[in-house]
Amino acid sequence: MKLKKGDNVLIISGKDKGRTAKILKSLVKEKMILVEGINMKRKHVKPKKEGEKGQVVPVPAPMQISNVKLVCPKCGKATRVGYKIENGKKNRICKKCQSQI
Repeated sequence: MKLKKGDNVLIISGKDKGRTAKILKSLVKEKMILVEGINMKRKHVKPKKEGEKGQVVPVPAPMQISNVKLVCPKCGKATRVGYKIENGKKNRICKKCQSQI
């Protein structure tokens, strides 16, 4: 998977199109990611103790990795991710400015 936890991404489709945010978790087998503050769903939580009220809590829902683009930390543009092998190690690179991510 080309996107990892902690990467900044630009949403390119869906209700949050055009917003940028940070990846909280990447679900590799499902090819999905959780993005901070994006694709929020409401979860109804029952009260735990007597006398306490139930709540509606906003929770980020997973989204497809095809709906986001990585924002390059060097050039600041949304870009695709490429790979370059140097000294037997695979490094991610920005397709626009060719810098290492």
